[in-house]
Amino acid sequence: MKLTGVILDWAGTTVDHGSCAPVATLCEIFESAGVPITTAEARRSMGLAKRAHIAAILEVTRVRKKWVEVRGSAPESKDVDELYARFIPKQIEVLQNHSELISGVAEAVERMRSRGLKIGTTTGYNRAMLDYLLERASEQGFIPDHSACPDDVPSGRPDPFMCYLNAVQMQVFPMCTLVKIGDTPADIEEGVNAGMWTIGITRTGNAVGMTPSEWISARDHQRIRRLADAQEALTDAGAHYVAESVAECDEILDRIQSRLELGDRP
Repeated sequence: MKLTGVILDWAGTTVDHGSCAPVATLCEIFESAGVPITTAEARRSMGLAKRAHIAAILEVTRVRKKWVEVRGSAPESKDVDELYARFIPKQIEVLQNHSELISGVAEAVERMRSRGLKIGTTTGYNRAMLDYLLERASEQGFIPDHSACPDDVPSGRPDPFMCYLNAVQMQVFPMCTLVKIGDTPADIEEGVNAGMWTIGITRTGNAVGMTPSEWISARDHQRIRRLADAQEALTDAGAHYVAESVAECDEILDRIQSRLELGDRP
């Protein structure tokens, strides 16, 4: 049995080193609602579909208490809808400065294709945001075989439906011959729930949360701590393997292929 495909996440995995775009937008829309949130609160549920992500932030104890203090009542579904309506146009605007391919991704994908693998993607962004990223990524040499978003399926991460849809559209099976690569626990849970192998991404992703320049400027102990925290979170979510970036997954794919040939399954 051989590997048939890889399904990649977007922000923090293929584009937007540090997954900064959603953080900036979330912080801005909550600020505009009179309830500022911290970067850590914005990153806490990263990887979920964005409406669900906003709802999860509103369940954070400190945010919920502040919302009641400022708005006079506990947050409701209509408040999530209001914030999400603000989020959509703002996120597309912010993506203009956060849609650059992460270093080494285009080359890594070409190496995956040379193995005969199909390349799919999933995301927490909606269709308009994903289409924008697909257009920008194409200009930079990255064109996946299929891309799914929460709008396409009954529910987004951590449910497996976007992975299933990719497999159907790319005509690859069984799911144990596919690998999900992403930088959040939600990515890993999505892949595990789909019956796939999973690789968690640390350095370029949400948990480390640094742009390339911030990473270069960071002290060694800061880098080590951030990488360790990211690895722990992704491993706890069920990641079979962890790598610093998509560009460093080649050896892991070799190991997964060897395990498949020995009869191992995720």
